[in-house]
Amino acid sequence: MEKKLAYPLKEVIEVKQKRVDDAEKVVKEKKAALETEKQKLEQKEKERDVVKKHRKDKLDQLRNEMDTGSTTAKMQQMKVYLKLVDEKLKVEEKKVHDQKELVKTAEKNLELAKADLQKKRVDVDKLFMHRKDWEREKRKELEIIEARDQDELGTTIHAARQRKDVGNNKFYV
Repeated sequence: MEKKLAYPLKEVIEVKQKRVDDAEKVVKEKKAALETEKQKLEQKEKERDVVKKHRKDKLDQLRNEMDTGSTTAKMQQMKVYLKLVDEKLKVEEKKVHDQKELVKTAEKNLELAKADLQKKRVDVDKLFMHRKDWEREKRKELEIIEARDQDELGTTIHAARQRKDVGNNKFYV
C-alpha cells in the first residue's frame, strides 16, 4: 500500500529551480557578451596594428630620405605627416585600452553571474536533500502506522477466533 507523499515545499522547489534556469540563461548571455567584447578587442587591435605598421613604414621612409639627403621641405612635410599618424595611433591605442576595460567588465559580470548561479544551485540542492530526508521520515512514520494497524487487526482477529473457539467448545468453560 504505497501512498504518494505530497511534499509541502514543492512550490518552493519549483520557484527556486526556475531561478536556477533563469540564472543559467544569464550566464549564457554574459558569456556571449564577453565573446562579443573580445572579438571587438581583436578588431580594434588589428586596426591599431595597421596604423602602427603604417607609422613604422613612414618613419623608415623619413630615415631613408634623411640618408639620401632629400630636400628640407620634403622632410618637413614627412615629419608633419608622421605627427598626424602619431595622433591617429594614439586614438587607436585609446580605443584598444577602452575596449580592454569593457572586456574586463564583461569578465567580472560573467563571474558574478556564475557565482549567483552556483548559490542558487546550492539552494535547490539543499531543498532536494531536505525532500529526500522528509520522504524517508514520512515513509518510516507510515510503516509504523501500518504496523500498528496490522497488529491491531491481528489482535482483533485473534480475539474473535478465541471467542468463537470458546463458544464451540463447552469443555473450556
